Amino acid sequence: MESLNFFNGYGKVKPSEDPNSLPNQQTIVAQKRRQITAITLTVVLTLIIGTIVGVVIHESVTEPPESEEEPSQIASNSAKSLKTVCAVTRYPESCISSISSLNHPPTANPLNFFNLSLQATARELSNLTSLPKELISKSNDKRTESALKDCISLFDDSVSQLSRSLGLMKVGTGEKVLTDMNISDLQTWISAAMTDQETCLDGIGEMGSTVPDEFRVKVQKSQEYMSNTLAILNNIRSLFEKFGLTMP
Repeated sequence: MESLNFFNGYGKVKPSEDPNSLPNQQTIVAQKRRQITAITLTVVLTLIIGTIVGVVIHESVTEPPESEEEPSQIASNSAKSLKTVCAVTRYPESCISSISSLNHPPTANPLNFFNLSLQATARELSNLTSLPKELISKSNDKRTESALKDCISLFDDSVSQLSRSLGLMKVGTGEKVLTDMNISDLQTWISAAMTDQETCLDGIGEMGSTVPDEFRVKVQKSQEYMSNTLAILNNIRSLFEKFGLTMP
């Protein structure tokens, strides 16, 4: 029996040699091939998608937004130029209205717009200087009269600061207008004129005095003009770059 079992066992073939096992191996090989094919397709698709996304990102970074205009387009249109300049101010509407009323014939240059804004500011302040005296003549309140007298002195100082600024903009042929020193002086003088306006209103408030709303409105309008003028000056270099122009 043992010898019989021995021969029976010896006569068995290995599973790999069993013809009945071949279909199972073929199935496994086919499955592996399908897996390899699926992985390959996934890799290829990933590379294609990555390339497309990379191109889109590159184009979105390198190409300017559709709304962004070229310097030549801005500089060639006076209205667009003025809107671009006034966009750097705190009060763009008053900036546009004050400059456009003086912009004849129309120009499209940041330096000219600054000059016109400075002129409009000086004119507005000049119209304001006589108002405190008129209010004093109508007032019976000593505190109001005292505060308004201070405003007269402060307004005179403001006029002086703006006059110096206007004078600095008048240069000879071939002379550079916006030197670093000139810009610094203009910033100092216009800022000082703004401070004078604020001090006037603060003084009236501290004294508990009463003044007509008309007076406060006119002072605030004058402050807006000064603020706009100073903002244009503070951004003058970047504005010239945006217009594609050289600083004069």
